Amino acid sequence: MCTNLFDLDLKGLEKFFIKLNEKSFRARQLLQWIHKYRVVNFSEMTNLSIALRRKLQDIAEVKLPKVLYEYVSKDGTCKWIMKLSCGSAIEAVFIPEDRRGTLCVSSQVGCALSCTFCFTAQQGFNRNLKVSEIIGQLWLANGALRKNYDGERVVTNVVMMGMGEPLANYDNVITAMNVMRDNLAYGISWRRLTLSTSGMVPMIDRLSKDCHVSLAISLHAANDELRSKIVPLNNKYPIMKLLSACKRYSAGYKRPHITVEYVLLENINDSVQDANDLVSILRDLPIKINLIPFNSFPGTNYSCSPHNVILRFKQQLINSGLVTTVRKIRGSDIIAACGQLSGSVHDRIKKSQIL
Repeated sequence: MCTNLFDLDLKGLEKFFIKLNEKSFRARQLLQWIHKYRVVNFSEMTNLSIALRRKLQDIAEVKLPKVLYEYVSKDGTCKWIMKLSCGSAIEAVFIPEDRRGTLCVSSQVGCALSCTFCFTAQQGFNRNLKVSEIIGQLWLANGALRKNYDGERVVTNVVMMGMGEPLANYDNVITAMNVMRDNLAYGISWRRLTLSTSGMVPMIDRLSKDCHVSLAISLHAANDELRSKIVPLNNKYPIMKLLSACKRYSAGYKRPHITVEYVLLENINDSVQDANDLVSILRDLPIKINLIPFNSFPGTNYSCSPHNVILRFKQQLINSGLVTTVRKIRGSDIIAACGQLSGSVHDRIKKSQIL
């Protein structure tokens, strides 16, 4: 059985070559060829010996998801639907801005967390993505952008905010992020690499030791009763336990690098009292708040808070000393906005079998 080299980070590649009785520095060469120079044909890797190249052709492969469709929004946002070997499909989204280009990457086929405001959660869950299927989204997006835009658009930032809960696929996500951060591959700094989680507290503590990146917390409510209805994972890891984990994660860092995400739902979590409650639980944390206008999807009973309510909510937080922004709605005409990714999830598994 061939080893898919896209499933390995630098340490994994070093172990791979040592088993072949090759020098470990070959791992550095291969990582550069595949990710930095985008060469996947072993015969073209000219600083490897001919014998090694032939050996790799027999025992290794470079296998990625397949791009089925590409959609481009009127605002420049790009969405790719990618088919996996299991028959399901995932989605990745590129958001161009003046000084950066952000790629939203999926980590699972569907999601088992059942957050009520998210279209992905309504699709059910199939499986975790392999490392190659996670890092493959970045590799394929870079290739598509170079081809279609002559290098004028590039991925500078990555957010693990696509389909799935990244911390529920911990080992594969960590390995993929190691490749993203490696200077031999993509060289994305931890400040430009963000992982979004609904609040898997033990994994947040592990993340700080294994691969420290910017963190985004899907909060969406300031009390446990409401949050448990919106984000069922809250029943296992309530708000104060989650915020304590955030304090531990940010310890020793001067600049805030934790963002609290808060989707505004009309008449659900957007009142003056909701804003006051949010201030009371967040004012002592080194965080910034990103308010997200709800993006509708088929079958939902939620509505987005009116624009004046969003502005009032934002101003309340700012007046209380909290750094607060409102996320721009991007890609909604191609169903690529926050919370709208659905993919195509086959052979769904009940969440009770996962969590």
